[in-house]
Amino acid sequence: MDIIDKLYQHYEILNEAKDDIAKHRKEYEDILLAVKGSDKEKKLASQFIAKFAKSFPDLENETIDAMFDLCEDDDVLVSVACFSFGSYVDFEVVSQIRKQAIKDLVNICKDNKGAVRKIAYALAQILQSEDNSEVTAVHNSIASLYQIDPAATIEALFSELAEDNEVMRERTLKMLAMKLRTLETGVMKPEVKELLVKECKKILQDVTADEFVLVMAILGQCKIADSVSGQQQLVDLVAEQCNFTQVFNPADQEHLDRIIICIKHALPYFSTQVKSTAFVSYICDQVLPHRNEIGQSEQKLDIFKLLAELSSNCGPLDPVVERIQIVYDTLLEYMPLPPPVLEETNGDGCTTETEIRLEFTFVESLIFAFHQLARQHREFLTDNADRSKDFRSRLQYFARGVQGYIKKLRESLQDKGVDQLRDEEGRIKVTALRTTSNINSLIRDLFRNPPSYKVNVTLSFKPTNASQAAKQTAAVAVNNESTSEAAGVAKRHAPITFESSPPKVRVNTDNRVRQPYVVPTGKFSANVSAHGADSRPRGRGGYRGGRGYRRGGY
Repeated sequence: MDIIDKLYQHYEILNEAKDDIAKHRKEYEDILLAVKGSDKEKKLASQFIAKFAKSFPDLENETIDAMFDLCEDDDVLVSVACFSFGSYVDFEVVSQIRKQAIKDLVNICKDNKGAVRKIAYALAQILQSEDNSEVTAVHNSIASLYQIDPAATIEALFSELAEDNEVMRERTLKMLAMKLRTLETGVMKPEVKELLVKECKKILQDVTADEFVLVMAILGQCKIADSVSGQQQLVDLVAEQCNFTQVFNPADQEHLDRIIICIKHALPYFSTQVKSTAFVSYICDQVLPHRNEIGQSEQKLDIFKLLAELSSNCGPLDPVVERIQIVYDTLLEYMPLPPPVLEETNGDGCTTETEIRLEFTFVESLIFAFHQLARQHREFLTDNADRSKDFRSRLQYFARGVQGYIKKLRESLQDKGVDQLRDEEGRIKVTALRTTSNINSLIRDLFRNPPSYKVNVTLSFKPTNASQAAKQTAAVAVNNESTSEAAGVAKRHAPITFESSPPKVRVNTDNRVRQPYVVPTGKFSANVSAHGADSRPRGRGGYRGGRGYRRGGY
């Protein structure tokens, strides 16, 4: 009798046996042996084993071994050449045997939960396959196993992660992060969440930067952040990864990258109840003192931005003055004093000009952080007369550049339509306006006598919701036909930096003939019309329309 016919005959016998199926052990064993046969025999064996395995629990090991043999079938890819559009094209036809076995393994577990752990462990190893359709089949099968027994599935997968196989670790973590997001809410029971968090903590003891990101994504699917205690738990995990006990070495690129990545993932969990004090303290004590040794400007800006965001939820600092001082010193590096007036002329008899580089994005982050932290010691500026005088001079000078640049940005945006504001140039200018407007608001607060710490601004590099975006766009699109369509213009964007062509304040150094102040120029104002003398700050104090700034200048 043909083997295929014999397999069908065994199927009929077992299918009709019902309660007496255990008497037909020999037929089932023949089906198990068929996994060594031809391709068609293997396919039939996979389907028949999945259907009748529950009736032979004493052959569980033999059953699973037989299915694993099918999952490891050698006949995976068959190279085929065909004639297409006038030339021969090679492509690969994927054998269905392995995918059939991967799918059928789940059916075995439906009536035998005890096999879930073993099968999930084996399926995870198949994730190393280069066949995308096969990997997709594994994803679907593991998701089904999770529905059957989530605890056993998690334990099996994380036992795989403990092994030293980078490809399998990365793919397993990616699969978990992706599949957990699609699971029904009821599957993630409290005990399952607890187990998942426990296993993630073990993995976090030794992970790469990419793996850390994936583990945090997995933890996010646990809904652990739904409670304050869960948020604190996540923050504590991130703090462990930052390793605050390690002395910061700016030359250690890996450690610097780890700090930046970790803090970025912790930011969503800070609040009035979950404080960022430890993170702020570490940056002030360890990182800022070595700021000038950080080679890449982008990384330095990342640190400043993170400090700004962390400062909003910082608890009491101890010592507070020293930490405010380091932030203040860092800020001063980006807020220059007015250049001295020189009497010399160049060789042509023309007066020379001093160019001052204004780093608006750096200043926004640092002045915001200072404004937040100085609230903890409001006498920081007023206790020292020389410091106060120096800082007010810097604020006044920087404000001139900010106000002139704001005017130019508004002029360039005033006649833009909504579609123009949505394009790349429009988004950049809207963000630049947010940046400079934030600086201007903070300078107003700090220039008061005594300094005030009342104003609240939203950092320009933070994503805004639809209502905030609509207000911002409406403010700049003054002459638009419809500002109601403007919602979403200021959505998440690339951070604004002024490094490639920084705005400059040009100061006439001839004290005999004073020329009108010229606003900054750069990539954000290249197409803006010329700036006349009538736009200079008005009023005795140099600040236009500001209450409380006339006395003492601004």
